[in-house]
Amino acid sequence: MSETATAPGRVVVVTGGAAGIGEAAVMHLARRGDTVVALDRDDDALERLRQTAAGESLPVEAERADVTDEAQLAAIAARVAERHGGVDVVVCAAGVQRYGTVDQTSMELYDEVMSVNVRGVFAACHHFVPLVRVRGGGSVVVVASVQAYAAQPGVAAYAASKGALVSLVKAMAVDHAHEGIRVNAVCPGSVDTPMLRWAAARFAGDRPAEDMVAQWGRSHPLGRVATPAEVAQAIAYLAGPEAGFVTGTELRVDGGLTAALNVSLPK
Repeated sequence: MSETATAPGRVVVVTGGAAGIGEAAVMHLARRGDTVVALDRDDDALERLRQTAAGESLPVEAERADVTDEAQLAAIAARVAERHGGVDVVVCAAGVQRYGTVDQTSMELYDEVMSVNVRGVFAACHHFVPLVRVRGGGSVVVVASVQAYAAQPGVAAYAASKGALVSLVKAMAVDHAHEGIRVNAVCPGSVDTPMLRWAAARFAGDRPAEDMVAQWGRSHPLGRVATPAEVAQAIAYLAGPEAGFVTGTELRVDGGLTAALNVSLPK
């Protein structure tokens, strides 16, 4: 089925699909009528996703997969091809957040971040883009970050990984445009996900983690952090026919964060 067809009835693969932005994308796309194959390495989160989807009678197929395990991805791609014949949309949402300056970050931690955030996207696309090709076209959406453009202190490996994703998106967009495959990124600011809550608890000290989330929200001109559903809506736009002439670009879903200069004028 080509991308010019209406959205319902597509087959969508989402990595990191059992939590945060990935889970929100799975549910949003399934509610629109897509069959969604959700991949995640967290067994408990996958089971919760299965139960939630079953409760709404949504077409969600949840499978355990670690994006750092290429053999798992290859096996799942083969099963998806057998069940569905091809894939219309790939959403790469699996990722980890780690902290440290370049001298504080161990090489083992650096390797973990790059393995999940960059190699995991590369491997998922390596195995699933051929299944988009057999459809005669489709879309890939990669979840990057505003930290591809500007970094907070102490995120050297994470920022490097997200910058790499933006470049990878451009390269894939150029390589696969002639096949009718569009490739784009969403670059969120702070989003209220389990990953953000974990970070908030780490840095909150004696304060409630909720206070840290609110403080981070105030750094965005809109005055709050995003919801996962808001990022999922941006993913759905890039994945759909409304964005049919959009490829090789990044959609910033950041509440104005990267538009602002951190300079206050006297009142």
